[in-house]
Amino acid sequence: MKNILRVLITLAVPALSVTVVLAQAPDPPSSGAGAQTSATESSGTSTDLFVMIGSDFDRPGLRPRANYNIGIGHTFGFLKKDPFGDELTFAYTYENSGTHGFLHTPFGEHTESLGIMKNFPVPATKVVTGYTWIQSGITSYTGNAHVLNRLDSGLSLGAIVHFNDHNSIWIQESYSKVVTVPWYTTPSIGYTWSW
Repeated sequence: MKNILRVLITLAVPALSVTVVLAQAPDPPSSGAGAQTSATESSGTSTDLFVMIGSDFDRPGLRPRANYNIGIGHTFGFLKKDPFGDELTFAYTYENSGTHGFLHTPFGEHTESLGIMKNFPVPATKVVTGYTWIQSGITSYTGNAHVLNRLDSGLSLGAIVHFNDHNSIWIQESYSKVVTVPWYTTPSIGYTWSW
């Protein structure tokens, strides 16, 4: 019963968040010369397209495995005060789970996950911000006689280096657990385009 309750709680946070309609707020009217602000600054919303690469370190031991992640997230102004997050995400991750090789083997993990990210400022700088990211989804193991599907949950802590309003680099460390599989950590770095 406790395991079922944990699974339901893990799935509930992203599932409840998905019911929100993704909509970009319109540009606000400017109140005079030099008073132009972007829609993302005034409405508190933005959309992020991210691509990250990294390496899993399976436990026990430190066996490196490829980890490639692509996804999209949308920040909502009305969620700014939510303690769990202000950005809803959807991501696809490919991981090499074979016994050798870093880039690819016939054995792979393919994960589709929903998540909620909390962005927060870093004191004394506007170039770097931080974030926490809770994700949960289904991972599929391929390469065996049949595909095995498992629940995958993860928690990440990261930093965003902002180059301008549209370009940034994400650096993160993740802890993940797949049901019936030992836990693993993943350091990642990636590029993000925001609008």
